[in-house]
Amino acid sequence: MPFYECVLIARNDATQQQVEAIAEGIAIQLEGEGGQIHKREYWGLRTLAYRIKKNRKAHYLLLGLEAKPASLNEMERQLGLNEDVLRFLTLRIEAIDENPSAILSRKGDERERGFRGPKPAGRFDSGRKRGYDDREEFRARDEGAPPRLPRELAETE
Repeated sequence: MPFYECVLIARNDATQQQVEAIAEGIAIQLEGEGGQIHKREYWGLRTLAYRIKKNRKAHYLLLGLEAKPASLNEMERQLGLNEDVLRFLTLRIEAIDENPSAILSRKGDERERGFRGPKPAGRFDSGRKRGYDDREEFRARDEGAPPRLPRELAETE
């Protein structure tokens, strides 16, 4: 039997358990017709590139399947009827890779980075708004000059 990879995108209103239940329904249907699921990866709730049916986020699930083409057509029909499934894509592949997908391996790299420490002090580290007189060239020029009084005090004298 040929191998397939199917990625499905489910609504963000659905819980992770409901997405897993969709995968279980697919597995039961395929096993009844002689196929099986070799790989199942839940990628999590991710932001979509554009809105799909008013959803900005969705649950992603990758399935590695071995199935007959007729049972695959039935699986795709069932996914199309399910209201929780926004999109799905099924591709035929030569062999199912048992290693974690690129999405999951990239998530692991992000977790390993961890805390990098405080940000180094830069040129504009304080974040306060500076006026025209606070520019560096004016401060360098005025360093040798006697200190100026604030405008409020200078007007009273």
